[in-house]
Amino acid sequence: MRRAAKIDANQRQIVAALRAVGASVRSLAAIGEGCPDLLVGYRSRNYLLEVKRDAKAKLTPEQELFFQSWRGPVYRVNSVDEALAVIGLVTTTDGRPA
Repeated sequence: MRRAAKIDANQRQIVAALRAVGASVRSLAAIGEGCPDLLVGYRSRNYLLEVKRDAKAKLTPEQELFFQSWRGPVYRVNSVDEALAVIGLVTTTDGRPA
């Protein structure tokens, strides 16, 4: 039997911020098998986001495999600003998508 999905502490804040700007957000955490945490829809585009608590947190081997094998973009985010940058609303200090 599969254990309950672990949710990083910052995920609720990221979800709230995305919804506040009008994005649709669906948790995929229960799927497992390396699937990213969030499916985000914004301005007729979809984004897969893997939420980590900080930049030092590592992807699991299943997550690494998912990132490598998925035939579309998958983004790792550690903060609200990074999540908003992925959907094109802000630019992060390291130049992530805007």
